[in-house]
Amino acid sequence: MTSIQREKMDYDVVIVGAGPAGLSAAIRLKQLDPERSVVVLEKGSEVGAHILSGAVLDPSGLDALLPDWRNMDAPIKVPVREDNFYLLGPAGQVRIPNWPMPPLMSNHGNYIVSMANVCRWMAGVAEGLGVEIFPGMACSELVFEDDKVVGVVAGEFGRDPETREPGPAYEPGMELRGKYVFLSEGVRGSLAKQVIEKYDLSKGHCPQKFGLGMKEIWEIDPAKHREGTVTHTMGWPLGKNAGGGSFIYHLENNQVYVGFVVHLNYENPHLYPYMEFQRFKHHPMVAELLKGGKRVAYGARAISEGGWQSIPKMVAPGVALLGCSAGLVNVPRIKGNHNAMLSGKAAAEAAHAAITAGRAQDELTAYETEVRTGAIGKDLKKVRNVKPLWSKYGLTASLVGGGLDMWLNTIGLTAFGTLRHGKSDAAATGKAKDFKPIDYPKPDGKLSFDRLTNVAFSFTNHDENQPAHLVLKDPSIPIKVNLPQYAEPAQRYCPAGVYEVLGEGQDATFRINFQNCVHCKTCDIKDPSQNITWTTPMGGGGPNYPNM
Repeated sequence: MTSIQREKMDYDVVIVGAGPAGLSAAIRLKQLDPERSVVVLEKGSEVGAHILSGAVLDPSGLDALLPDWRNMDAPIKVPVREDNFYLLGPAGQVRIPNWPMPPLMSNHGNYIVSMANVCRWMAGVAEGLGVEIFPGMACSELVFEDDKVVGVVAGEFGRDPETREPGPAYEPGMELRGKYVFLSEGVRGSLAKQVIEKYDLSKGHCPQKFGLGMKEIWEIDPAKHREGTVTHTMGWPLGKNAGGGSFIYHLENNQVYVGFVVHLNYENPHLYPYMEFQRFKHHPMVAELLKGGKRVAYGARAISEGGWQSIPKMVAPGVALLGCSAGLVNVPRIKGNHNAMLSGKAAAEAAHAAITAGRAQDELTAYETEVRTGAIGKDLKKVRNVKPLWSKYGLTASLVGGGLDMWLNTIGLTAFGTLRHGKSDAAATGKAKDFKPIDYPKPDGKLSFDRLTNVAFSFTNHDENQPAHLVLKDPSIPIKVNLPQYAEPAQRYCPAGVYEVLGEGQDATFRINFQNCVHCKTCDIKDPSQNITWTTPMGGGGPNYPNM
């Protein structure tokens, strides 16, 4: 690696990831000083290609960043008009009234949006301010000097698929160096993971917790469409097998977002999150809504769920973690985009002050302080006990105890102090012999679909002439350890059918279909042996989400 010669480009700030956090940071830096040099590197084929979110947007982050956004033709047009919560059983549902819920759970004033399209619009705003944005530029490694992060390597192509060494058409990419590097890669970012491990940033904090979110866009019968309606459900089909729930959001053009989240701390390795999602759509309430409609897009991504207790130290020499790279999602509200934007704004302000003072590549402690004591910290601290209550005691305890605690937190009190999360989601996985396999109905091709058919609707593509970006630390583990002990859960937890066990007994082999990967990072999180490392493929590879 050290013998590779690369061109170098210097910037004030290098930002990895053109999501809401990275773009907010870029915009704010240019607002503070139009002469500041800022570059945003995006691994997707275009800005928004890898953005998947629910999403009901709390506009508080955008209000702070761009107060005049309502007059800037933003793709934020559908205010929430109706808010519904249901507890599902196999054949029916019970509506949970809105009045007992804490005010922070209300969606009044929020908007149903495509975050992919919001990010495309934000990129236009950033470029108008002079920010350089390079899509198709995967950042494959960090650049260190004297234990400081001084930049990233981006745009590397042409490594041999087998040896991983530079091939005949090798392009070394470039070193993009900055006084500060912002990592806004989203959940379980590959560079953020390295920084957290290298600088031991999780020390003293709970392990991060995660969920797997899967989403389809449907065009439905106009007679059933209710623009601005937000519906959340809990209960069936997951029951006691796993925590999680669903969302159904009616946006414009007779489209609805249908999503399903499974908390990844489930024990039963036979659980098949994707098939739980498909089964959910056969619930009478959901089936009636979708009947006669058609699915037009599919995608999946992991969600950070640890909240306040799991936020690692967010800064190290020369580098800062933004948005979901730090885990700033408010789990009961199912919202993180507002906090991502606020984190980008805060990081930009801290970097601007530091650079103006002549500093570089030190720790942006002012950013850390603002996140923990400002609006983000206040947002997350109020809901900090909902997830651990759910994990330890189940859905009912979470609804009752979590609801009580959120109410008390509105006046600065708490019923539980700060509950801690337990083991990691990987360590939570139980042995196959201790659980019964789950019999899932076969998809009918109308409401429910097999994985590979649905992956086609994520418009995913990877150049096959590259090393697999899903790397096994020990290639023998899947068959020798995970298969006998855990029934190799990678076959089921991956929502894109990347992993297969072929053959049986002595003839069993493990296959990685990396071309299918939608970059959700679930394998990196849930593998019980922690044997899979997700790395960036060549730039431009992965899903191409239209308006997720």
